[in-house]
Amino acid sequence: MTLSIAKPDRPQSKQFSIEEYHQLLELGFFKEDDRIELVRGDLIQMAAKGTKHIFCCQELSRILHNLIAQQAISRCQDPIVLASGSEPEPDFAIVRLSPDRYRSRKPEAEDILLLIEVADSSLEYDRTTKGSLYAEAAIEHYWIFNVLDRQLEVYQAPFQNAKGEFEYSSKQLYQAHQTIDLPDPLTGTIAIADVL
Repeated sequence: MTLSIAKPDRPQSKQFSIEEYHQLLELGFFKEDDRIELVRGDLIQMAAKGTKHIFCCQELSRILHNLIAQQAISRCQDPIVLASGSEPEPDFAIVRLSPDRYRSRKPEAEDILLLIEVADSSLEYDRTTKGSLYAEAAIEHYWIFNVLDRQLEVYQAPFQNAKGEFEYSSKQLYQAHQTIDLPDPLTGTIAIADVL
């Protein structure tokens, strides 16, 4: 008797649920300095951060802390949970105040007031994959600080197009010499040059 095993035309990847991903974390499968996030069931290794990326995050952290201290919570490179089987770690998630300050759970889409990514080598990924992911979760305000071109990309109004893909219908560009107001219900203004 001969046993034959069907071989796929191309390698197959394993899709992970959020629960399986958490089990891998608990088992210590990843090292502490591994930069991994779960996007639509796939484990994605995030790109290393360049000097401009680090500076932008550092300054955004300082500015956001001062602007929103009593209005919301600013989370930096911490996971959020999305219904698409994803647990991305955006550079910043500005989330609603919560009585327990998210001690017992991670923020979900309905908690998010603003998501911010800082992009250098990850720019195309942040525009496409992350943009689609956040639009699918109906996250109304998504910003990309594009450190390569020294500009801020502001995405709003998520929708599903005729092909069934999720994207944002509004994109605005802000140059380094401009300022931008935080989206409602937040108040405060960021001078883009201070970050880039």
